[in-house]
Amino acid sequence: MAKLLNVSSSPHVRSNDTTQGLMLDVCIAMLPATAFGVFQFGLNASLVLIVTVAACVLSEYVYETIMKKPVTVYDMSAVVTGMILALNMPANIPLWIPALGGIFAIIVVKQLYGGIGQNFMNPALAGRCFLLISFAGKMSSFTLDGWTGATPLAQLKAGQSVDVAAMFVGKIPGTIGEVSVIALLIGAAYLVYKKVITLRIPVTYILTVAVFAFIFGQQDMTYVAAHICGGGLIFGAFFMATDYVTSPITPGGQIVFGVLLGILTGLFRIFGGSAEGVSYAIIISNMLVPLIEKYTLPKAFGREGK
Repeated sequence: MAKLLNVSSSPHVRSNDTTQGLMLDVCIAMLPATAFGVFQFGLNASLVLIVTVAACVLSEYVYETIMKKPVTVYDMSAVVTGMILALNMPANIPLWIPALGGIFAIIVVKQLYGGIGQNFMNPALAGRCFLLISFAGKMSSFTLDGWTGATPLAQLKAGQSVDVAAMFVGKIPGTIGEVSVIALLIGAAYLVYKKVITLRIPVTYILTVAVFAFIFGQQDMTYVAAHICGGGLIFGAFFMATDYVTSPITPGGQIVFGVLLGILTGLFRIFGGSAEGVSYAIIISNMLVPLIEKYTLPKAFGREGK
């Protein structure tokens, strides 16, 4: 009996990857941006990270315990949600706000739709957008070295000049995890090396934003570079738009998804009232993924019967 074959339907794909392993890789990839954010913004950034991650993990544990569902906190998906949400927060924000965002992300966006693998949009970004709408003033107040000031993208939108080199390194005001392009690219390289993500969505997304900014913004490479390095574009492209659950599975669909993300981000940034638009672009595109996959799924090989 031990030598009997295991017969099952296709696809016959086997992998040693686990949800916990993939989530751990994402956490490791975010460590450079996290470390730089803590270095730049100090103790407050650490507290925001700890409180947000704790709120996400505890929310998942309590909800699943009350609903008598299998407890899934050990797969680390709640930790990833908490880290992404925290890195999208200003360092000086009152701690109860990111905690509330974590509870909303886990309970409303993730668990009420069936848990991991069932959410229709990125829970961390949904939590952030909820907080942006509810507490716009506190979510858009950024400090650096004790001074409160506008982000480079806000300065760019106001017609002021910006220092692209400082934006690349990270010596600018902004959210905890979005400021240093270098740190984010180190983490992105790790994800690509570990084959957690492919470059289709991030590269298509970033190139589309660059082309959109050049055509509809200013025909100036410094302006375009500022749009690439500023805001949450790099963070969103590599760490949020590539979420397995809320992005297309087909190669063609991923290209379409990246282009859609770039167009929406460009529209929000250049023609909208806000200087940023990555979060809204991603969650809107998340909701269009079923439609994208409907038209990009390859046709089955064979002949249709009568």
